[in-house]
Amino acid sequence: MTTRTLQTAEVDLVYDVHGPSPAVGGRPPLLMIGQPMDASGFSALAALFPERPVITYDPRGLGRSVRKDGRVDHVPEVQAADVHALIEALGAGPVEMFASSGGAVTALALVTAHPGDVTTLVAHEPPLLRLLPDAEAAGRAWAAVRQAYEAKGGGAGMAAFIAMTSWRGEFTDDFFARPPADPAAFGMPSEDDGTRDDPLLSDRSEAVGAYLPDVRALNAAPTRIVVAVGEESLDTFTGRTAAATAALLGQSPTVFPSHHGGFIGGDSPYAGQPEAFARKLHQVLEDAAGRPAD
Repeated sequence: MTTRTLQTAEVDLVYDVHGPSPAVGGRPPLLMIGQPMDASGFSALAALFPERPVITYDPRGLGRSVRKDGRVDHVPEVQAADVHALIEALGAGPVEMFASSGGAVTALALVTAHPGDVTTLVAHEPPLLRLLPDAEAAGRAWAAVRQAYEAKGGGAGMAAFIAMTSWRGEFTDDFFARPPADPAAFGMPSEDDGTRDDPLLSDRSEAVGAYLPDVRALNAAPTRIVVAVGEESLDTFTGRTAAATAALLGQSPTVFPSHHGGFIGGDSPYAGQPEAFARKLHQVLEDAAGRPAD
C-alpha cells in the first residue's frame, strides 16, 4: 500500500493505493468510500481484492484529510467534488466503486454531477431518511439521537444511535415510548467528555441523511447502479432506506452478507463477515461488467 495526498485549495485529501498502480492498465481501479468512516474501515475488504488496484481515502475533514475551507459540515455534493478530483488525479479513467453508508450518498451525488466517473456503483445502505414512508417519525427518532448527544455526550448519543438503527420496522409509538438507551448496556462509558464535534452524532452530517437523489440524472447516467443491503439489516433503518433507494431507481436491493458494517474485519467490535462480503462484491461487480468471475 502506498499513501498519497491530493492537495487542493480547500483540502489536503489523503488516499491509499492498494495493490497494483492504477496507471498500469487492466482492471479499472476499485474505489471504496464511506462516511463518516475513513479509509481504515476498508482495510479488511481491500486486502481481499489483490488482483486489482483498490483506492481508499479519508473524506474531507475526517481522519488524515485536513480541510482548509473553514467549515465543519459534511455535504454530499462537496464530498462528491473531492472524489471527482481524486478520480481525475488517478489518471486511470472511470472507476468501479463500492460506497457504504454516507459514502453511498456521496457516490450518488458524484454520479449525478459526473456520470462518466463511475462504470459500476455498488451503493451499500445509503441512509436517505427522507425516502422512508415514515420519514417524519424517522426524523423525530434521529433528532432524539442528537438531543441525547447534546445533553449527555458521546456514550448517551451512541447508545441512542444504536437503539434507533437496530429498531425493526417503522418508528411507531412503541419506539418512542421506550426509556432512553443506557450506554452501559452497550459497553460504553456514561461519563460526558464535554466534546460535541462527533461527525456522526452532531449536526455536522445533517445534509447526508437529508439528501434527495436526482432520479432522472441517475437513470440517465451510463453508470450501472446496484443498491445493496445486508441480510442482517433488513427492516432496520438503513435496510429500509436501502430498499427505498432501490425502489426509487426501479430495482430491488441486492442482499449482501452480514450487517451495515459487514465488510469490517475481526479487529473491530463491529466486525462483519469480510470474506463472504468480498465474494459477493466480486460477483456483483463481475456481473455488472459482464466479466467472468475470478
